[in-house]
Amino acid sequence: MFNQNPRPVRPGSLSVALGMLLLCLLAGRSPAWGDQILPGHVPPVVARLTAQGVLPPAHRLNLAIGLPLRHAAGLHDYLNRLYDPASPDYHHYLTPGQFTAQFGPTAADYQSVIAFARRHNLTVTRTHGNRLLLDVSGSAADVSAAFHITLKVYRHPTEPRDFYAPDTEPSVPEGLPIADISGLNNYAPPRPRSLRIDSTRAAAQVTPLNGSGLSGRYFGNDFRAAYVPGLTLTGAGQQLGLVEFAGYYARDIATYESKAKLPSVPLENVLLDDSDGSSLDTNANIEVSLDIEMAVAMAPGLSKIIVYQGTLSDYQPNDVLNAIATSNQVSQISSSWAWSGGPSATTDAIFQEMAAQGQSFFNASGDSDAFTTGVNSADAVDDPNQVNAPSSCPYITQVGGTTLTTTGPGGAWSSETVWNWGGGKGSSGGISSYYGIPAWQANVSMAANGGSTAFRNIPDVALTADNILVYAGDGTNYSVGGTSCAAPLWAAVAALMNEQSVTAGRPVIGFVNPSIYALGENAGYGQSFHDITTGSNTWSGSPNNFYAVTGYDLCTGWGTPAGKNLINALAGAPNPLGIVPDTGCTLSGLVGGPFNPAAMHYAVTNQGGVAINWSVSGFPAWLSVTPASGTLAAGGSSVVTARPAASASVLPAGIYAATLAFTNAGSGIGQTRTFTLQVGQSVVQNGGFESGDFLDWTFVGNGVQIQPSGSLLTYNAVEYIGDIPEVVHSGNYGAFLGDTSVATLSQNLATVPGQNYLVSFWLDNPQSGSGQEFFMNWNTNAGNASQIYLLENPPVFAWTNLTWILAATATNTVLQFGAANPPNYFGLDDVSAIPIPPPSIAAAGITRAAFSLTFYTVPGVSYQVQWSTNLFTWTPVSTNTAASWTLSVTNPVATDHERFYRIRRLP
Repeated sequence: MFNQNPRPVRPGSLSVALGMLLLCLLAGRSPAWGDQILPGHVPPVVARLTAQGVLPPAHRLNLAIGLPLRHAAGLHDYLNRLYDPASPDYHHYLTPGQFTAQFGPTAADYQSVIAFARRHNLTVTRTHGNRLLLDVSGSAADVSAAFHITLKVYRHPTEPRDFYAPDTEPSVPEGLPIADISGLNNYAPPRPRSLRIDSTRAAAQVTPLNGSGLSGRYFGNDFRAAYVPGLTLTGAGQQLGLVEFAGYYARDIATYESKAKLPSVPLENVLLDDSDGSSLDTNANIEVSLDIEMAVAMAPGLSKIIVYQGTLSDYQPNDVLNAIATSNQVSQISSSWAWSGGPSATTDAIFQEMAAQGQSFFNASGDSDAFTTGVNSADAVDDPNQVNAPSSCPYITQVGGTTLTTTGPGGAWSSETVWNWGGGKGSSGGISSYYGIPAWQANVSMAANGGSTAFRNIPDVALTADNILVYAGDGTNYSVGGTSCAAPLWAAVAALMNEQSVTAGRPVIGFVNPSIYALGENAGYGQSFHDITTGSNTWSGSPNNFYAVTGYDLCTGWGTPAGKNLINALAGAPNPLGIVPDTGCTLSGLVGGPFNPAAMHYAVTNQGGVAINWSVSGFPAWLSVTPASGTLAAGGSSVVTARPAASASVLPAGIYAATLAFTNAGSGIGQTRTFTLQVGQSVVQNGGFESGDFLDWTFVGNGVQIQPSGSLLTYNAVEYIGDIPEVVHSGNYGAFLGDTSVATLSQNLATVPGQNYLVSFWLDNPQSGSGQEFFMNWNTNAGNASQIYLLENPPVFAWTNLTWILAATATNTVLQFGAANPPNYFGLDDVSAIPIPPPSIAAAGITRAAFSLTFYTVPGVSYQVQWSTNLFTWTPVSTNTAASWTLSVTNPVATDHERFYRIRRLP
């Protein structure tokens, strides 16, 4: 499926490397003997330009240092097995943690790069869980010294601005695990793929204006009517991710949804690289709005669209991509942006991680018509001077564009041709000069389409890219075209597929290219794709390539989706047994109960045409499921209720998990729902800050701020153990609290009125100073009325555990911390509030000579067993703080007729 080495050595690479070394020597900045040179960081255009000067030494740069994979060959082998239906590993995806453990750089390698950065006065600004990236910041002078370069300023050859770039390729000590460094130049920032249609183009439009939007543009349900007619799938339960480098206006999205009579899909913004979510650049804003609106139009039932936003001013595409990979929150992703620099080993590694985790990534192939052949040709896809990356990458799905004709507004698909407006504006496709042909593409005949049998051919698929209406710019509507339209539509189609696959109890579809190419080569191709056989993406720079042909071509790949047949081919046949909702449940409560929620109800339906038998299995003794089996007539339904069983009340404190399997007896297809029972656990969420941020907390105060010098100043943040170990008591993260005035960190806790809670946290103070203050409030934010703890100007102290037993007075209790520590900081970690149930007897044993009692208790709380003969005077027997302990008592009958025993919690 995947080539082990898809990156052949470029012709002349040795002479290029020698030339770069010679340039270093001539510039007087020779790397030390034994250093390794990192090629690909100097834009080739620099060789034709005269430097205007040196970048000011104090200028701050933000860099993303890429580390190489630990076991690249092993990853290729794993991906081959992962997408081979005959392999036992088929669709057995990895979690981010598993990927890092098997293929990510080692922790030692990561620390060696961190140490290198710090030795050269570079500030670590962000670490990444998979250890493929390390973000640092530094002055131009320090960056130049670290990598043996001089950062010079040049006049841009085609734009009215200056840019900076290194004069030679960077170098690092031999053996230091660095693959590449992004951020050393700002020659060409990312660009959106979408193109606006001007009035001349609109007047000369050849395609019938059959859409339901303004002026006959395609809009809203037009896309589903053309490509997935009659489909009930909406993307329910799926989250879709978008790669962006700008923001959008939420009211534009709401306007689109309202006018198209579509539901309002929740949007979540993930701001990266100091992005503020602004939408000032018109073209960039149109791109972001277009991507969101296309996703909503094709998959209106999405549970969420997550917009991962980088910046155009300080762009780091790998940061945005890696955030998507390491979170692994979305199963389908679209990108309609391109950037310069050509192929990148780190970008490839991130895309491979996505494939290993089952994430489907769809990339707009480009809007410049056919790519020219040869790395130095007019518009070569791999030319680092061109803004074309990552359009040739073989680890993602490249999406071309078509011009669609339908039977009318909201009508059926009628025909399609290659999208090409002329003048170098059309569906990009072509041949990579860098990546060898992937195994899944090697069996495609290239005799008629002009493709290569040795190198990667693009695109893989296509969707409509012409005559499309978008709302953007804070209230304006635009007519747009470009593969930017096609990529998010394909990602939304993948969401429909994943909805069907997951509902049937199967994994998500993952990287689709192996399946698409296998489908294209068998008899089911004609029923699954609209094969585009007319048109071309030729232009003046490539007058003979390429033309649409029957089957695969380098204009539209295999073509566009042909509805349910393609979905069934890639996602598997639907399961008539429907289970709603598609989530499991977390039950929580005290030792002995009660537990909340009291019950979880599932609607079990037969969506097929014949009766089916079904059953539920996998539930433990602590969970009651009724009914656990049955028969459903065609169209019939039933309600299954899962609730804590009586045996749940005798469980000791702990976390218990179970996976229920709802199975269609006829097909054997099962769907799982995970249940978790939390007994006597903390009601504080993210108390160890292991999310890496203040998730679940409400923070009020100063965070991390950029100073005029460009340096970062931390007032309050969640910090990684590798950066500031003093604020981490356990795990990998802890809270850094160092504001100049009191900042607060609060959380609303779900509590039981009258219930006692063991509230605990760990605190340290690495440095003493004046103006230091720390306090804890319970129940309310109303100042001292609820203040439990106050610490002012303390000396230095190491990690200290502070605990209280506090009562709740309402169903919601606010736990609040406040801190000020100029110019130093407190470390806060491992915050918990554990309900304290009445102590109970778990077991009793009686013999002729003695008896024993076993108690369930809460760790950290002192309990005492006492005895009495009259129920008035009580004598202590034993005191303990264990979670479960056994007391053995010698038979006292010889001295007393009878004794009474009780266990009490001590103050």
